[in-house]
Amino acid sequence: MKFAKSVFQGAWSAMSTPLTPNAEVDADALEKLVEHQLALGIKGLFLAGTAGEGPFLPDRERARLLDLTVRFVAGRMPIAMQITDNSAERMIENLERYQDRGLDIAVIAPPFFQSDETDDFLCGLYTRVIEASQVPVGIYNRGRFSSVAVSPTLLGRILDHPKVILVKDSASQEEYKQAVLAAKQRRKGELAALCGDEFDCVPYLRDGYDGVLFGGGCFNGAYADRICQLVREGRVDDAQKLQEHLASVLFKVFGGETLGCWMAGQKELMVRLGVFNSAKTLMNYHLTPECSAAIDEVIRDERSWLLP
Repeated sequence: MKFAKSVFQGAWSAMSTPLTPNAEVDADALEKLVEHQLALGIKGLFLAGTAGEGPFLPDRERARLLDLTVRFVAGRMPIAMQITDNSAERMIENLERYQDRGLDIAVIAPPFFQSDETDDFLCGLYTRVIEASQVPVGIYNRGRFSSVAVSPTLLGRILDHPKVILVKDSASQEEYKQAVLAAKQRRKGELAALCGDEFDCVPYLRDGYDGVLFGGGCFNGAYADRICQLVREGRVDDAQKLQEHLASVLFKVFGGETLGCWMAGQKELMVRLGVFNSAKTLMNYHLTPECSAAIDEVIRDERSWLLP
């Protein structure tokens, strides 16, 4: 499938998964969330990533998440989904499970666990999965934040594969940025780069990344879309000012600079905005009284950004 370049020139959402108190995908909230993402200006959705708690969801709920999202989106924007696991065999099994259900892009991150991995071993793993995919492939690069590290050199090799059309770069390291930009140049318009750093995306957009893909996109999509627009217009200083403002909002929602409430704060905000019905998470984040009060402050002061 070919995508228009404009699809990647803006903000994508690594969508948080609304759950019922019984930890099942909440269909009612998901339908409202899809419409909310469109209202925020989101260009595409990334399901079952870290912010989507994909590694924590059982297979049946991941499949249900995809099926419902495809139904609610109804072709209005692309849908990407993470299929990462610990081996090529398990990733290919995930591909077979999901790629015929309306998925537009299959996303691969480093395995959650490996031992004595080498660049050649990891390149072979990625290549097997990429070549098994019947849909275009995206690469999720986490750099030093991943338990299994993909070096900048290896990342460049992976991004040269013709089936790879997208990279989400959340490494926040200059050497990875340069590897991505070099791959974009080699691929001559066939590779889109999205920055995953919600706190410092402007240098990436300024230097040639196409857009952003944020884990907080379920609520910060309007800020993100505007930052992308400002950089495209050459108004980098204005984009940086908005980025700094967004960072202050994120710290309030996520529980301070330690991000101690991260997923709990994000989901609680979505409940108070009337989009989620429950703040249920599968990660062990907890809402503190201080974060709860900060969320009220954000809703009061940022309403035009949160509910455009």
